Amino acid sequence: MEERGSIGRDRGQQQDGNGRAVAIADGDVIEMEAAAASTVASSGQQGDDAAGGVHVQGPRWKRFLAYVGPGFLISMAYLDPSNLQTDLQAGYSHRYELLWVLLLGFIFVLIIQSLAAKLGIVTGRHLAELCMSEYPKPVRYGLWFFAELGVIAATIPGVLGTALAYNMVLDLPFWAGVLICAATVILLLGLQSYGVRKLEFMIAVFMLIMASCFFIELSHVNPPMNELIEGLFIPRLKGHYAISDAVALISALVVPHNLFLHSSLVSSRKLPSSSEAVKDASVFFLLENAFALFLALVINVAIVSLSGTICADNLSLDDTNTCSSLTLKSASVLFKNILGRSRSIFYGLALLASGQSCAVVTTYSGQYIMQGFSGMRVFIIYLFAPCLTMVPTLIICGIGGALRVRQLINIAAVILSFVLPFALVPLLKFSSCCSMIGPYKNSTWITRISWILSLVIIGINTYFFCTSFVSWLVYSDLPRFAKAIISTLVFPFMAAYIAAVIYLAFRKVSTNAVLPSSSVSCEIEVADVPRQDNKDEVLALHC
Repeated sequence: MEERGSIGRDRGQQQDGNGRAVAIADGDVIEMEAAAASTVASSGQQGDDAAGGVHVQGPRWKRFLAYVGPGFLISMAYLDPSNLQTDLQAGYSHRYELLWVLLLGFIFVLIIQSLAAKLGIVTGRHLAELCMSEYPKPVRYGLWFFAELGVIAATIPGVLGTALAYNMVLDLPFWAGVLICAATVILLLGLQSYGVRKLEFMIAVFMLIMASCFFIELSHVNPPMNELIEGLFIPRLKGHYAISDAVALISALVVPHNLFLHSSLVSSRKLPSSSEAVKDASVFFLLENAFALFLALVINVAIVSLSGTICADNLSLDDTNTCSSLTLKSASVLFKNILGRSRSIFYGLALLASGQSCAVVTTYSGQYIMQGFSGMRVFIIYLFAPCLTMVPTLIICGIGGALRVRQLINIAAVILSFVLPFALVPLLKFSSCCSMIGPYKNSTWITRISWILSLVIIGINTYFFCTSFVSWLVYSDLPRFAKAIISTLVFPFMAAYIAAVIYLAFRKVSTNAVLPSSSVSCEIEVADVPRQDNKDEVLALHC
């Protein structure tokens, strides 16, 4: 030991200004003292704490509160008008039999969102930035296009739901509700100039409004609790279209823009650069996200139970408005006639909170996506990103109008299912790569479960998309030459789509992220200096 130490000193071992050991080695093994490693960790932690980081000391409940907030923004994507429409349809068609699909779907969402959060914690960069640095130019521009397309598709249900809610509650014209929604989105996004926690608090208020409104209505119908529990924990797929409705429930839960957003929001909390801080942050963000998702699950269960209980007794309004044609708009008439005028107002308020918060969160995620893929300055992003999201959305909603709300929401859901692999596959690749997150990479069973469930969802979405298109093409009234032209254009596009997903799944990750400083039990980095023979060498010791 002493001999090796003297060799190291003879070859010029010294320390830099940060207290890190700097060594010139010629292939010899350099051993560092544990005291030096602890000095590095403590000095790095003190520097981050002085910069305003989240302190590791203190009661765990106070440390947990410092991380509360991002989960509520993420959870609102699972309470948007698209999910409301899907829940209402599942309730009147199958009553409580598909509640177990919601439970499994939210467990899968929790796993996927925790991977996105951990990726942002460990690397200090969000998913869009990592895609920008990892993939070649044509691929990253393609990912950027699909990410922006997904943001627009996710914003459409929010704007439509908000406009319908203003019509139900205030009797405003549909076009006026669309314009008010856009103005409110710009106004609420201005809260981020006062800190992201102000925006997080506002979204949490919207979620509590939704929960209060639906539980007030649910208390009036009193669904049987034993059937609710059976529906949650006993898998069943009975009746017509049970499989397709179950797929629709799961597909509405996993949305691509949330993966970009969650990996971005965790960076709003400054963390000390130590392995202990990374582990604590991962646990606290997981608990916070689990609590928010549990609240979102309860609200979804309440929506399914509400429509399921009302329609179970074959209650109908008239020949044109029945449970068999339940939509976001007809649900208001149903609740008004069955529960009363005052109760239907609660549904309108819940739809307003759902649509407005959905539009805010999706537009907010579009800012991070544009910043990560383009590298523009922040003030340009604040001005340009909302316009890129809202202008196409307003045009589509204005053209569609109130009469095509259901069709537009269904088309948006198809687009989100189509775009999902271009965000989900890179996330799984990065979070499972040792060169990206080092010792913090996923465990083997988490990796396998994530890939299996992701491939199942991607495969189901692709299958239903292809079969639905083929069925429409075969049974449509188009002339044969038109069908031939459409087939010539679309089928090569489908083949290219599948090839792109396969490319993302099998391409090796090459980006090496800068990991947080570690304690003695993890990696100890040694800075490199020029050798006398003009060769550079970076040394790292692993315990």
